[in-house]
Amino acid sequence: MTEELTITTERVDDIPLLLAHGERMGIPALLDQHFPTHGNWGGLSLGWMGLGWLAHILTEGDHRMSHVQAWAGKRLETLSGSIGQTVRGLDFRDDRLANLLHTLSDDERWRAFERSLNGRLLRVYELSPKVVRMDSTTASGYWGVNEEGLFQFGHSKDHRPDLRQVKVMQSTLDPLGMPLATQVVSGERADDPLYVPAVEQVRASLGQSGLLYVGDSKMAALATRAFVQAGGDHYLCPLPKTQLPEQELEHYLSPVWSGKQRLTTVYRTGRDGKRKRIAEGYECEVVLTAQVEGQTVTSTERRLVIRSLQQAQAAETRLKKRLSKAKEELDALNVRRRGKKRYRHVADLEQAARAILKKHKVQGLLQVHCQVHMHRRTVRGYGGRPERTDIDIDLHLIAIVDDQAVLNAQQRAGWRVYATNASADRLPLTQAVLAYREQYIVERGYGRLKGRPLSLCPMYPVRSVVSSGCSTTGTAD
Repeated sequence: MTEELTITTERVDDIPLLLAHGERMGIPALLDQHFPTHGNWGGLSLGWMGLGWLAHILTEGDHRMSHVQAWAGKRLETLSGSIGQTVRGLDFRDDRLANLLHTLSDDERWRAFERSLNGRLLRVYELSPKVVRMDSTTASGYWGVNEEGLFQFGHSKDHRPDLRQVKVMQSTLDPLGMPLATQVVSGERADDPLYVPAVEQVRASLGQSGLLYVGDSKMAALATRAFVQAGGDHYLCPLPKTQLPEQELEHYLSPVWSGKQRLTTVYRTGRDGKRKRIAEGYECEVVLTAQVEGQTVTSTERRLVIRSLQQAQAAETRLKKRLSKAKEELDALNVRRRGKKRYRHVADLEQAARAILKKHKVQGLLQVHCQVHMHRRTVRGYGGRPERTDIDIDLHLIAIVDDQAVLNAQQRAGWRVYATNASADRLPLTQAVLAYREQYIVERGYGRLKGRPLSLCPMYPVRSVVSSGCSTTGTAD
């Protein structure tokens, strides 16, 4: 008696690893716990369906739901063996995935799920939260929606102002860059007002204070810093010109240039074990007073006046290139050739010169003078017209580099003032500089999210499912 042997060949890839890791994180159980489904729901549970779709996104780098059913249909044995129950391709059809998105769009339930997941992860990894990094990004797509929708025109960080976008604000935990809280808001929103809700989310998720929040200059609004202080937490962020006018920066730098202020040198140890000098600076203190929820909050803030040596060198190189390019274009105004505009009025030539100085941002660094040369020119008579003498005006532009102004600009290059309410014992100047230098961690995470391997961008137009707090979408490639 011959037994017929059936062989099924599937491409396994990293699917079992992703599903096992997701189960260890508790994703399926927590989704089922916080997002209960209708009693008639059949097949895979919402939690396992969500984890299966997440595995598809991670392994394929494709967030479009219309491709998931075909992908699952070719891996039924792999999925069934990894999940521990029978899986059908229909479990991942696009209408079920759209229902999943609609269910997950409940903001209150999602925040509760996020808190439970973070609590489980911190225990699993035995992490002690100390530093939270905050930053935002945009994700653009080809959308055609109404003006009240989530996807709107705004300042594009993808350099695609022609596309509607959504804005994502994320708080991550050092040193892993693990997301703690995520906000999704409409694309035209400014970054500044997003920090306070993000801090509230992290506090609700972790249930503790005393954390150090690190962010960019958009976190430096006085109201944000006061809110962090009032909650018993710490902040570290650079101060933009809106918070630190040029006159105040000049006040901080004057004692440095006069030699009255000693500077602390900051070193970083490289992978080769060698110490490299990366910055220098000093610190001082100011007293701040602000209103937080009707209460007056007074705190002592440390101002760290820091000069990045690498940024200073890069700024000096860029300045020299701008000066060279501007002088080249100014000199070109004097060249006369066929088809080239010839300036006959001093005001027109000076206006063209100012435009070049503004274009290359070298106003005050190049001194421009216009020389006027007048000479007589004899015009022959012809066609019965008599010979005549005309006065010809020749304009010549002279551009001279103001060496002292350039020296002053180079002297100011690389300087930045950072603000923190953490004590010097908790966050010494050297550690503060190194802590902010690691801000690339969250930016690197955005790179993985928007590019390979996750490929969030470009986002594809799909059927809209709108909730009170966000707009989630279904399929229609």
